Parts: sequence; structure tokens; C-alpha cells
Amino acid sequence: MKQKETVRLICRILFAVYLVVLFYFLFFAEMMGRVPDGGREYIYNLEPFKEIMRFIEYRDILGWRAVTLNLAGNVVAFMPFAFFLPVVLKRCKGGLLVTLLTMTASLVIETIQLIFRVGSFDVDDILLNTLGGFLGYVCYLVIRTIHRRSIRKK
Repeated sequence: MKQKETVRLICRILFAVYLVVLFYFLFFAEMMGRVPDGGREYIYNLEPFKEIMRFIEYRDILGWRAVTLNLAGNVVAFMPFAFFLPVVLKRCKGGLLVTLLTMTASLVIETIQLIFRVGSFDVDDILLNTLGGFLGYVCYLVIRTIHRRSIRKK
């Protein structure tokens, strides 16, 4: 097996593990408040930056851990998605496509959370997840550039 094929296989395995872990945290992790509650109301936010600003405004009350977990956590959680996508799917090489696929995946997840009431639909989460996807793609480009330069030097 060629080195490139081996790397792609390893990335596919890591991507699958990442998706399983992400799925668990987004839909089942009790520590994240993801226990389905039949009596719970539908919770949603359709106003961009409303929850982001609320977290920043009430950071002293909520604590930095909660603010960081919500804001940075939503960004970091989707970085691997966009990092692995161009490696796993040969046709997903462009930054715009990868970012749009990240946004679409986030939209689907937020909608499922709303329908099954295992979280809330928050447009801010979609924005932060999409930012994470963009940053993950940038990381992919940086690593790919470093790798290609190291191959040329040999």
C-alpha cells in the first residue's frame, strides 16, 4: 500500500472516530445537558450574535469555563470536520466547499437537536461551527503545505 493511501486510510478511521465522538457529545452526553426530555419546550435562537453576546456580557456570572466551553468549544468541535474532509473525500478540496459543508452539517445537527429537544437550535452555534470549519480547513492547508515542502527538500 502506498504511503498516500495509508495516510488516507488512517484519516478515514480518525474521521469516523471523530464523527462518533461528536455525535455522542451533541446528542447523548449528560454532562452537556443532552438528556432528551419529553416535557421540555422547543428552545431556539434565530438572532445572530445574541447568545455570543449574552455569554460575553454575563461572563462573570457564568464563569470563564462556561464561556470558553460554549464559544471556543463550538469552534474547536468542528475544526476536525473540515481538516479531515479534504483528505477523506477527494472532491472536497476547495475552502468554500468545505466551509459550506461544515455549515450544512451544523445546520442539520442544530435542527435535529431542536426536533428531538436534546439541546437548542442556535444560529450562533452554526456561526461558530462554521468558523471552526474554516479554521480547520486553514490548518489542513498549512499542514499540506509543510508536507509538500518537506517532500521537495528530499
